[in-house]
Amino acid sequence: MLKIGYKIGAEQFLPSEMLEQAIVAEKNGFESIDVSDHFHPWSEEGQACFSWSWLGAAAARTETIELGPGVTCPILRYNPAIIAQAAATVSSLAGGRTYLGVGTGEALNEYPVTFEWPAFRERQAMMIEAVQLIRSLWTGEKVDFQGCYYRTKQAKLYTLPKNEIPIYISSLVPESAYLAGYYGDGLITVGGSLEIPEYERMLSEVRRGATDAGRDFEKMPKAVELFVEYTDDTEKVVESFKKYWAGAMIPALFLNKIYTPAMSAQNGKVVGRDTIQKSVCISGDPEKHIEYVKQYIDAGFTHFYFHSAAGDQIDFLERYGKDVLPALKKMG
Repeated sequence: MLKIGYKIGAEQFLPSEMLEQAIVAEKNGFESIDVSDHFHPWSEEGQACFSWSWLGAAAARTETIELGPGVTCPILRYNPAIIAQAAATVSSLAGGRTYLGVGTGEALNEYPVTFEWPAFRERQAMMIEAVQLIRSLWTGEKVDFQGCYYRTKQAKLYTLPKNEIPIYISSLVPESAYLAGYYGDGLITVGGSLEIPEYERMLSEVRRGATDAGRDFEKMPKAVELFVEYTDDTEKVVESFKKYWAGAMIPALFLNKIYTPAMSAQNGKVVGRDTIQKSVCISGDPEKHIEYVKQYIDAGFTHFYFHSAAGDQIDFLERYGKDVLPALKKMG
């Protein structure tokens, strides 16, 4: 069954604006929310609230919509025990309607406050260990944990989650997707950066990991964030994406020690109109959006988070909820 969600742009909007957007998203048929967890935004023009505080506020102000970070980095600037506690608290406030998305992070968020940016393979190992510790703490038992990176002594969560929180592991390329199947309860990725056959290969790697771990791949959420703009004003779309999001469209940002919004924006200057048009579904025709999403459904994705960079998110949510979502839900 498909789940239709909304990507909250914490790098673009104030937390009060984001809260209004979450309430409107719920009223307009969106079933899940994915919020970024950044210390720095992609651009000096942007915002970067503390997403865990915001998730608590959103949990208290909504009733049915699922909530989670897309994604948090449970290593380096965070101790995974704190992430376990934060997610459990959101679950308690939300009555169990939450998930946890995790990834290996970006220097943009980690290096400025830790002076640390290990190589990718080490960060992967740290994330795997973090996931193991988080799951141990969610049992409510006292945990003595002795890992390569993290240790706890008689650590116990006294406020437990209201649900068995699924952990979605992020992957941006097929080569790292095996971990989502083996260690995670689901996958979360970003659409528009690869060709559809590469996403199919990504899901094949998730399946391989799930099979090796004895997990049921068919029941695992396969989530993808999709950039969409419900308008024919291409120039306005290009302007908005270049202002706030261009840095996120450069693969080097996820690998290299790019640790300030100014550095991110500088790298994002190479992003032109063609790249944005290739990465974003830009159309005022609902059928174009339905066709765009269908190719990801056919590839095997089950959870969708629609991300618009429009200045008026309320208008986007109301029109997209009315014109596009009903047709998508029928596909599920």
